[in-house]
Amino acid sequence: MPRPHSNPNSNNQRSMGSSGTSDPSNSIHRRLAIAMGDPAGIGAEVVLKALAGPLPEGLEPVLVGCRRWLEASHAELQHHSDAPLRDPADLEIVDLPLDRPVRPGHSGPAAGAASFAWLEAAAGLVLAGRCRTLVTAPVAKASWHAAGHHYPGQTERLAELSGTREAAMLFTARAPGGSWRLNTLLATTHIPLAAVPRQLNAELVRRKLDLLLAFCRRFNPEPRLVVAALNPHAGEAGGLGREERDWLEGCLEDWRAVHPGVRVEGPRPPDSCWLDAAAAWRGQGPGPDGYLALYHDQGLIPVKLLAFDAAVNTTLGLPFLRTSPDHGTGFDIAGRGIARPLSMAAAIQTAWELG
Repeated sequence: MPRPHSNPNSNNQRSMGSSGTSDPSNSIHRRLAIAMGDPAGIGAEVVLKALAGPLPEGLEPVLVGCRRWLEASHAELQHHSDAPLRDPADLEIVDLPLDRPVRPGHSGPAAGAASFAWLEAAAGLVLAGRCRTLVTAPVAKASWHAAGHHYPGQTERLAELSGTREAAMLFTARAPGGSWRLNTLLATTHIPLAAVPRQLNAELVRRKLDLLLAFCRRFNPEPRLVVAALNPHAGEAGGLGREERDWLEGCLEDWRAVHPGVRVEGPRPPDSCWLDAAAAWRGQGPGPDGYLALYHDQGLIPVKLLAFDAAVNTTLGLPFLRTSPDHGTGFDIAGRGIARPLSMAAAIQTAWELG
């Protein structure tokens, strides 16, 4: 279990970044907490690469992890990567040391305990008002479980830490060469496919649509939203599944009546639901402002096909903004210097823009 070298809520650490000021109206607004994820993965690499690139003016990253591990990762990556790397010596680090060394690509209980503790400490910085937003590197859920932390993912733990009843996963990506955003919210997240029909209901869909509407109104006061069906061909009038006919169609009719200024389409057949998004991503006309997918892979397959390096996992419903890259820990390439930092850079940029 990592031991805190410095208390995230202590005034004794170097907590004001390069400005040297403690003015909360300036310093806190600029500071982004970054939880470093599984130390056996590519978290250190993509963060150090992303922070070596162009950053928004005034942004002050605060890394939460093990300083010794970060310095060792930086030294090793310099031998394998031609891409620029930010030197950890130039960064503010909340140091929670690893109890034992962790090899790249070889995760387990020690790595799970570390990434869990780093997430909690980083969230604590934001909840205490010492940082403005939270960015998280990927974790391995199996390693969390091996360390005794039985959560489906970081989203669920953040909801618990902040006392949030329900958090939602939205994936957002700005289309190349344009201002249109692909925004996809998941109605259900990390659950088995067989459990999806049991968890879905009209109340859940209404709550998720409310969250999606509030997010999309940041960019368009009268957004166009598309809701995917659960079954092939949207149930084929009950022949391929009854969820659409029994409750989903009525749920959307009721929601439209409460939101007359919002265009809501659906339930749309899942196999053609994202065709408009693909065209908009290529710059061929405007696309919908937001999609509601009913389960994890239904939403994530089109997002990753269109925007794997650009998409950002954004958690809605928390009392603060949290973003994360949309890829995993990359154990198969950890330590080799070949991980692409584009999604992490987009996560940092999105946290800055929307936080």
